[in-house]
Amino acid sequence: MKRFIAGEDRQQITLLPDCLDDYITADNPVRLVEVFVDELDLGALGFAGAVPEATGRPAYHPATLLKIYVYGYLNRVPSSRRLERESQRNIELIWLTGRLMPDFKTLADFRKDNGPAIQAACAQFVVLCRRLNLFSKAVVAVDGSKFKAVNNRDKNFTAAKVEARLAQVEASIGRYLAALDRADREPSDIAEARTTRLNEKIAGLREQMQALQAMGRQVEAAPDGQISLTDPDARSMATSGKSTGLVGYNVQAAVDAEHHLIVAHAVTNVGSDRAQLAPMGLLAQAATGCTTLTVLADRGYLSGEQVLACEGTGVLPCVPKTLTSGHAKRGLFTGQDFVYDAEKDHYTCPAGQHLTKGATRSDRRAEGDAMDHYRNLTACLDCALKPRCTPTETRRVKRWVHEGVLDAMQARLDRMPDAMKIRRQTVEHPFGTLKAWMGATHFLTRTLAKVRTEMSLQVLAYNMKRMIQIFGVGPLLAAVRA
Repeated sequence: MKRFIAGEDRQQITLLPDCLDDYITADNPVRLVEVFVDELDLGALGFAGAVPEATGRPAYHPATLLKIYVYGYLNRVPSSRRLERESQRNIELIWLTGRLMPDFKTLADFRKDNGPAIQAACAQFVVLCRRLNLFSKAVVAVDGSKFKAVNNRDKNFTAAKVEARLAQVEASIGRYLAALDRADREPSDIAEARTTRLNEKIAGLREQMQALQAMGRQVEAAPDGQISLTDPDARSMATSGKSTGLVGYNVQAAVDAEHHLIVAHAVTNVGSDRAQLAPMGLLAQAATGCTTLTVLADRGYLSGEQVLACEGTGVLPCVPKTLTSGHAKRGLFTGQDFVYDAEKDHYTCPAGQHLTKGATRSDRRAEGDAMDHYRNLTACLDCALKPRCTPTETRRVKRWVHEGVLDAMQARLDRMPDAMKIRRQTVEHPFGTLKAWMGATHFLTRTLAKVRTEMSLQVLAYNMKRMIQIFGVGPLLAAVRA
């Protein structure tokens, strides 16, 4: 093969072996993984085995196993079995571990047994970003996304699913019984064989019905009305598509609006985002160290109680209000057409009349649920705009007793006309990136505690790649060592 670049002879013996460090360039991200883990105080973070036992076979240092996992997630190799193979052939991983090659069981047990410590170690990278003063803008966007669990939809049961499957089994039994009747009217050897086969199928369906009935009783006894057989913590969740859903987890993320770093995240098996605004806002505030933090979220997070919980904490939520009234479809004035005067505590209607507060409140299930009623008993009787206002005798406007916090939030949104555009550009891209990295079945581990550990490693890998894009490996190495 003349006139081509030729490789070396595999049988050639060298006098001096190659230096392993020569294969790893100075700007290789694997050097960042090594320095980052070496700078951690693994004992303080809670890693088991940070102090070796006095007797017995020496174990792998937790720093070695943590380096393997950080490198694996950084290079989209999360499986312990694949990491075992990579440690035997990947020159970067061989350099990182010093030619150590732990088996997959050792790696899997390390991730399983050190979940909280791994999560704390991953959070230290956000501390590094905070030390570099990357969160000075004090604006984060919060959103949630559904990630698939290791649980097939057929292995998840709700009351509706059990009822639907029972109906399917009953319909199948009916079809087979009808076929059995037809076979009985055809005396022949073929009909006899068909009858035997149909009886076997009917018996199998009846066993399946008994199993479904037993599962229905278990579903009724379950606290949230769901049972998942493969991953007991996974839950069936609706997605944005019509009549679609998945069995998985709801991953919450707070993303910095300036550098698009994930400053805080959480994993829950509750499909709704309604109760996540205050918890995620407080997590992001603690992670960024900002006294005052603006939190952008979509309408799925709108909850008066959650906005009220943020009051006085320094978390400033910005969530657009939802228009739930059906008045607009009927051509009537909506609540937005009535202007509230906080100083005089009354509403001004489109006709210019004042609606004052009544003496009684409604919906007083709890103090925070109390609603005041505003109306004008006299002006509504002969008002020219009444056909466009209300079909009843008088128009009433309800106001939550803590509506002031929602008005203040709306004022913040009015001062930020691009708030929802910034939210979309900030928080939705990281979810798409993470799902592309994780593949068709997003999570490899089972149960909520292990899934949280896996998500922390994914978030660390995402943030590390973002920082490499922003600063480069060399400056980051200097920052970690500082």
